[in-house]
Amino acid sequence: MPDTEGLKKLFSTRLQRVMNERDINQAELSKILNVSESTVGKWLLQISLPRMGVIQKIADHFNLGKSYFLEENFPTSYYDDPEVAAIANEMKENPDIRVLFDATRGLKKESIEEVRRFIEYQKSKERGDYDD
Repeated sequence: MPDTEGLKKLFSTRLQRVMNERDINQAELSKILNVSESTVGKWLLQISLPRMGVIQKIADHFNLGKSYFLEENFPTSYYDDPEVAAIANEMKENPDIRVLFDATRGLKKESIEEVRRFIEYQKSKERGDYDD
């Protein structure tokens, strides 16, 4: 486990990443957690760390384990893989399949692609492009 300064940096980096991925700003997060915007700002600026109960609340809100914010070797995100990021972005931007975007978090690249292909197949089938 990193020292206190390393932990502040790790927590800040991971919190900023997940906020960007989920398109949540500092004000929105402060309301969700019932803390001030300046408190969230101190976390993001590596000035302070939240208490463990608050870290758990953050983890629960983002559907992540607490270890995501505290362990250096924790896999950070499938967005680290450019191919997966492109697939996820396509799913996020496509209004026909946007609802599945959150459901794909944590899946491997192959699984995400399989889900996308299945949805496209089902849509084509409903249009009559394919016969059973």
